[in-house]
Amino acid sequence: MQAKNPRDSRTILTDMVLPSETNPLNNLFGGELLARMDRAASIAARRHSRRITVTASVNHVAFNQSVPVGSVLTVEAAVSRAFRTSMEVYIDVWMEDRFTGEKSKANEAIYTFVAVDDTGRPTVVPPLQPETELEQERFEGALRRKQLSLVLAGKMKPHDATELKALFMD
Repeated sequence: MQAKNPRDSRTILTDMVLPSETNPLNNLFGGELLARMDRAASIAARRHSRRITVTASVNHVAFNQSVPVGSVLTVEAAVSRAFRTSMEVYIDVWMEDRFTGEKSKANEAIYTFVAVDDTGRPTVVPPLQPETELEQERFEGALRRKQLSLVLAGKMKPHDATELKALFMD
């Protein structure tokens, strides 16, 4: 199976925040943002695997900045690492100020997707070959994040988490 690059899966969704999507402070509901990120990440995972993909976990979400009504929101997602049947997808969320047009990073998240066949069974995905420095950084961090998740879930013994141990050992 031929390796793919993160750019092959890159997905960009841009939309405006409407009043019906906001809380009493006129900021985007967190759940609405999670849904937008899930859609973009799902498309990225499908582009990488060319299979049906299902959300396996939301590994990390950072709500760094509130997003006011009327803002233009851009969700960018790309596969950051492919494992045997799963893919980590890194998501960056950019907000465009409605008055100045200035863009700032509002949020970020990391989701995990699994590729499945028509019967719902996990299926093998292509490997990922990072190209840029940022892609390489995210690629390397993905294995540590996966091992941490497995240890916390009781699916991996801490002494087997070699990438995590390397952070703390000389």
